[in-house]
Amino acid sequence: MLTVEPASVGARLDRWLSDRLSDLSRARLQALIRDGRVRVDGAVLKAAHRLRGGERVEIQIPPPVDETLAPEPMALSIVYEDEHVLVVDKPAGLVVHPGAGHARGTLAAALLAHAPTIAGVGGPRRPGIVHRLDKDTSGLLVVAKTPGAYDGLVAQLAARTVTRRYLALVHGRVRANEGVLEAPIGRHPSDRVKMAVRPAGRGKPATTRYRVLERFTHFTLLEVRLETGRTHQIRVHLSSLGHPVVGDDVYGGSSRSRPPTPLEGHALHAAALTFIHPVFRKPVECAAPMPARIERLLSRLRGNT
Repeated sequence: MLTVEPASVGARLDRWLSDRLSDLSRARLQALIRDGRVRVDGAVLKAAHRLRGGERVEIQIPPPVDETLAPEPMALSIVYEDEHVLVVDKPAGLVVHPGAGHARGTLAAALLAHAPTIAGVGGPRRPGIVHRLDKDTSGLLVVAKTPGAYDGLVAQLAARTVTRRYLALVHGRVRANEGVLEAPIGRHPSDRVKMAVRPAGRGKPATTRYRVLERFTHFTLLEVRLETGRTHQIRVHLSSLGHPVVGDDVYGGSSRSRPPTPLEGHALHAAALTFIHPVFRKPVECAAPMPARIERLLSRLRGNT
């Protein structure tokens, strides 16, 4: 039980709690408030509630979530595998690791069933996973099967020596044949679920290169290369350019003309991945063809029914 001191009159409830419970993130505290686990003088209030002073604040913190991940056998599209690393072609709709609303049916659980020894590699809820793709994005992911491979791949990602090439179908006709998007990306100031281009100093540096492959009346097919790996980077940068990814309702795709055929997930595919093998020190080059879900849409746009 905590008591609001007079000096905190006017403070937001979530910020006040964050200052006093430093071991809990503000996002975690906001979730507890939303779930009704924080009461102010017995009442459940919003995170933005302004305190008056003298209130008694009670917070109930549930026990930690079980970090054990159970293996779940699932068919995997494996592009490359040896005793150290694995590269998989993830389909759209598959969540990479457990999170809110996605406790089961994840790629991480399937990988654990395929290669049980990765259980001790990296985090317990994301064994072997050194980078991720959004649920509705398809394509290539490299997974470490040993601690040494994990450390080596993480270091390559940090050094920006991993080459990642994406194919993206976006709304509108992109004018420039190629370009570079350099804009910091951080948490959206008002919608904490989203990311956004932010002013200098309020986001992490992010660089995305693009090249036009094909133009249609209302759409453009791009090749996109990542130089950094921020959350939702391609989606945020292309939306800021005025050309959101087709199928991406979060960053503006729903406000544009609808594609001529339904699309499952985003029209965004991680098509190529190159890295130096962390043990053999030789380049590993992997490619994944455009999935049928996007190919059908492109065929329709080209007039091939």
